[in-house]
Amino acid sequence: MTVNKLFLVTEPQALPAATARQLATRSFGAGGSFVQSLAQEDGSTHLYVFVGPAPSFWLGAQACGAAEGLDEIHVQNPQILPAKDAQNFALSWLLEAYRFGAYKQVQPACRLIGIEAGARSLALATGIGLTRDLINTPANHMRPSDLAQVACELADAQGAQVSLVEGAALEAGFPLIHAVGAAAGGGALAPRLIELNWGPAEGRPLTLIGKGLTYDSGGLNLKPGAGLRLMKKDMAGAAHALGLALMIMVLNLPIRLRVLIPAAENAIGAGAFRPGDVLASRAGLQVEIDNSDAEGRLVLADALSYAGEGEAHSDLTFTFATLTGAARVALGAEIAPYFSNDVDLNWALLGASDAAVDPLWPLPLYDPYASYLNSDIADLVNAGGGSFAGAITAALFLKRFVGDRTWGHFDLYGWNPEAKPGRPKGAAAQGLLSLLTYLEGWAHD
Repeated sequence: MTVNKLFLVTEPQALPAATARQLATRSFGAGGSFVQSLAQEDGSTHLYVFVGPAPSFWLGAQACGAAEGLDEIHVQNPQILPAKDAQNFALSWLLEAYRFGAYKQVQPACRLIGIEAGARSLALATGIGLTRDLINTPANHMRPSDLAQVACELADAQGAQVSLVEGAALEAGFPLIHAVGAAAGGGALAPRLIELNWGPAEGRPLTLIGKGLTYDSGGLNLKPGAGLRLMKKDMAGAAHALGLALMIMVLNLPIRLRVLIPAAENAIGAGAFRPGDVLASRAGLQVEIDNSDAEGRLVLADALSYAGEGEAHSDLTFTFATLTGAARVALGAEIAPYFSNDVDLNWALLGASDAAVDPLWPLPLYDPYASYLNSDIADLVNAGGGSFAGAITAALFLKRFVGDRTWGHFDLYGWNPEAKPGRPKGAAAQGLLSLLTYLEGWAHD
């Protein structure tokens, strides 16, 4: 039986001469790292992983990619890696090993033997895997009812509780969510508010709100054909909220958690809301519709209002949404911008991003731009400012429904246009490593 082996290398000159000659075509850079595969006479494969002074977080993902086609690989000298680097190696290996095989057969990833992932790394990989799975799933298999089913299955597995607001109760209590989803019809496509609660009563209260637009046609402001192609991912905010919730529950953090998902499909039909309509919100504010494709902020507004009511008021609220193309223009597909109404939270998230090697960047809640949301006939308009400051004005719209709570908002893309180590083409989980890093400290403050 052949055994495939992985060797971690810090001193290239210590390699056997024959091996060094085979690797001579590659340069052992002073600060970088690389992975080289060498076939052996017995039919096995040896992977040589050069570990520089500051090894990349994605080194394990590079190694996993190089091991494609192998069933398993055994690490021969794991003690070379300090504990933190070993955990990063295992986690990034797991992130590269992700496969979405719901609709076609896929090659299983190579198993890593010899470096234990640990409970935290496994929780992170599991939560990110859930987020990716939900975003990758086609819209005809990820309807509002399917999002609700996912929440119920999570609750059953983790000892949480789920409740739903639907039908007449949704129309009366959450009029913006109802209006956005009305044209999609009833049954599995009917809009609903999904609520999941978990955790000890004495835990710090945290609310996660995820935009759950399972498909976004743009409504009567119909998107062009190219824009429609990826609109199955318009529920990426909900996927991020559920993925982060799973991490929190699996790690049993001392948090009293609430997850709110306004789930709907923005469709075209007789019940579609129109540009020029004025819609009531749960908060009592009247919203004039400028553009039916700015629907995500509408469903989040009702959820934000609900999140601030009564005894369930949270210390901290995060919203997650694929909200604006302007955020992509500003920071591209890989960096997730965020907004916060709290200076300390703003900088703490940036520090967590650096520590977790998970790119986030703050954008300003620049209050003078709130004038772009002025309406001549209502309390505010849902989109304004033309092509200027689209991500900021969307966040300022949400801010009107936050009140005095500490709040952070993530304007996500949720998609990798091309594959990179640990980040396959397709669904992307953005900021979850950073957020868990932050929340682990926050929960114990």
